[in-house]
Amino acid sequence: MEIDRAIKGSEDTRLKTKYDNAIYVIQRALALYKFEEVAFSFNGGKDSTVLLHLLRAGYYLHKKKPDSSSGTPKNCDEKFPLRTIYFESPSAFPEINSFTYEAAETYGLQIEVIRLDFKSGLESLIKEKPTAAIFLGTRIGDPNAVGQEQFSPSSPGWPPFMRVNPILDWSYRDVWAFLLTCQVPYCSLYDQGYTSIGSTYDTVPNALLCIDDSSSSKENFKPAYKLIDGRLERAGRAKKCYPSASGDGPVISNGLTGVDSHQTGTLTASIISVGDEILFGIVEDQVGPSLCKKLHSIGWAVSRTAVVRNDIDSVAEEVERQKSSADMVFLFGGVGSLHSDVSMAGIAKAFGVRTAPDEEFEEYLRHLTGDQCTGDRNEMAQLPEGITELLHHEMLPVPLIKCQNVIILSATNVDELDKQWDCLIGSESSSSQLKLMAPFLSKHLSTALADVKIAQFVSQLCLEFPDIRIGCYRKSRMGPQIVSFVGKDHARMELAVKALRQKFHPEAFSDINCG
Repeated sequence: MEIDRAIKGSEDTRLKTKYDNAIYVIQRALALYKFEEVAFSFNGGKDSTVLLHLLRAGYYLHKKKPDSSSGTPKNCDEKFPLRTIYFESPSAFPEINSFTYEAAETYGLQIEVIRLDFKSGLESLIKEKPTAAIFLGTRIGDPNAVGQEQFSPSSPGWPPFMRVNPILDWSYRDVWAFLLTCQVPYCSLYDQGYTSIGSTYDTVPNALLCIDDSSSSKENFKPAYKLIDGRLERAGRAKKCYPSASGDGPVISNGLTGVDSHQTGTLTASIISVGDEILFGIVEDQVGPSLCKKLHSIGWAVSRTAVVRNDIDSVAEEVERQKSSADMVFLFGGVGSLHSDVSMAGIAKAFGVRTAPDEEFEEYLRHLTGDQCTGDRNEMAQLPEGITELLHHEMLPVPLIKCQNVIILSATNVDELDKQWDCLIGSESSSSQLKLMAPFLSKHLSTALADVKIAQFVSQLCLEFPDIRIGCYRKSRMGPQIVSFVGKDHARMELAVKALRQKFHPEAFSDINCG
């Protein structure tokens, strides 16, 4: 039929592979289940539109014998007989409704309209008509895709049926490559800048497609297929907020936001370095201490640093421990192409998800490694499924990876960290900037007084000034003792310093610059 001919005539080898795999899943399902007990859930969106035409092609390739001269099925102008269910919602866009019913008429869909919620609607559907399997347009990256396979039984508590996901491993880029290659109609909202369509209450055009035109008072947008990074297709959806781990009130769900750099308060961070080389003493960790300084410079308090072994369980245990107690976890080391690179697998285990090929990330890697980086065999493109976000910056050849509140840095030295940090702070997207707080201030005093002479009074100061972190250390065994004061309130810190000086003679302490 026309879909099969369009794909076979395309020069896009990846699309051909995706198409062949999807057709195989469809034909397998049609062979396993009675045709009258199979249904297709159609909602008018881009993903289900792709699935509609894949099902049309898969059905005819499954049922019709090929023409001996052309090798394509005969009688391809017949209507498509598969049962189609449409969950109509009062909050759906009118354009979605219109397109759905137009497609049903154009392709002869046996559409069954359900005006209940998804679960209740399925219960009613399966009770009235035996339904063993339902084709769904679910893709990896969708909120409900975590843990699903191409054939996945329905979840416990739901009506029993097999979820069939022919395009589970398709990317945003694959979806639009298919629609444009096959030149099939799709909902008009996608030409108005919408990239992921939910309800009228939570969906707006994607701001990343906005056309900068000062001569027009009306905002105009590029079509959805112009979105460069498919990972940002849901940027037009309203974001949920969750309370921060520190209890300081709600923060954006991805843990990143752009705010006034003079905002008061403190967020906490944990730093995890992965590497046997550090634990064996072969190399000295320089990235961790430098990252601590950078975090303090934007007002974040580092609550814990840890070095873990280069194995999946060690990474998973530490991430599990830190992700719920810190507002943000930074992890570096254990990232790469060698057999010992375990960070992604460890993070996935900590969050209870699997790793899956991320084709958007793989495209970045392909630009760096060329033909050495192909398909699912590229282990570096295996990222935790359903929780991964890519943080982009024009200065980075490959985006930084973020899994909920865990940011993975690929820096192996201070220079690389400086570059990645500058990109993280100066990201072009306002949703990808670390929340900037009032920076920590510090003051350091040097003294020749013995530890025992000042210890008791320093302990009292800690009780009187709980908002100031007061500590003592020596750079060498015979060197002077240094008393450090760290806090965000300059006046309070000066009061604590003054109280210490007044307890002893004026020359007992001298200011030093610790860099």
